[in-house]
Amino acid sequence: MARRPVIAGNWKMHNLQSESVELINGLMKELKELNKETMPEVVVAPVFTSLYAVNKAMTDCGCGKVRLACQNCHFEEKGAFTGEVSVQMAKDAGCEYIIIGHSERRQYFGETDEMVNKKAKAILAQGLVPIICCGESLEQRESGVTDSHIASQIKAALEGLSAEEVAKSIIAYEPIWAIGTGKTCDSDEANRVIAMIRNVVKEVSGSASADSIRILYGGSVKPATIEEQMSKSDIDGALVGGASLKADSFAQIVTGAMKVSV
Repeated sequence: MARRPVIAGNWKMHNLQSESVELINGLMKELKELNKETMPEVVVAPVFTSLYAVNKAMTDCGCGKVRLACQNCHFEEKGAFTGEVSVQMAKDAGCEYIIIGHSERRQYFGETDEMVNKKAKAILAQGLVPIICCGESLEQRESGVTDSHIASQIKAALEGLSAEEVAKSIIAYEPIWAIGTGKTCDSDEANRVIAMIRNVVKEVSGSASADSIRILYGGSVKPATIEEQMSKSDIDGALVGGASLKADSFAQIVTGAMKVSV
């Protein structure tokens, strides 16, 4: 079964509401002529305060070519969790996807594998799609524990999920050591790690889930790199950071992915 590619833009902590609307309108204009049926799933993840405004802009457009994601969530439905946003709240704002376990959430805010698992369960229970991030630091890579570390993250994130829930989920591999360090993760190595992740999914959830789940690459993706990355056997798309903050460069990544995705 062919896996439909996903190109997701993580806007991180950028853009006021007006800037977010300008960006999404620019992106939809860039994607206007593309065939909705053959293009990848295109997802954008604005900051919390811009979710409603971006969703309204997409709804008003009526083109249906871009989907909305939240950058994080809490696993509880409600309660005394100041500063948090529940899955239901993200859904109410129009989100279909939620990013969890991002390296920045793990590094700066103490997000653990256990929390990622709880969030994945809460997201799937509401009919949304978790984008589960995993990856290793430079120290872990140089210590030779890349595969075991990432396998541990994946097993913990998927614990207790049904095969159907796993198949619906998305995983994003982000080599932390290759982001903003001047070091690079070449496409062959990225594909090797992603193939390893798929084997871990097969081990914990079966062949059907492993064949169905989309696994993205998330290490400084650019228009110049996307075609080579998407030509690899196990890379199903990209989680894009900086290049998603400009409509033209993000659209170029989408069209580049289309060139090698049949």
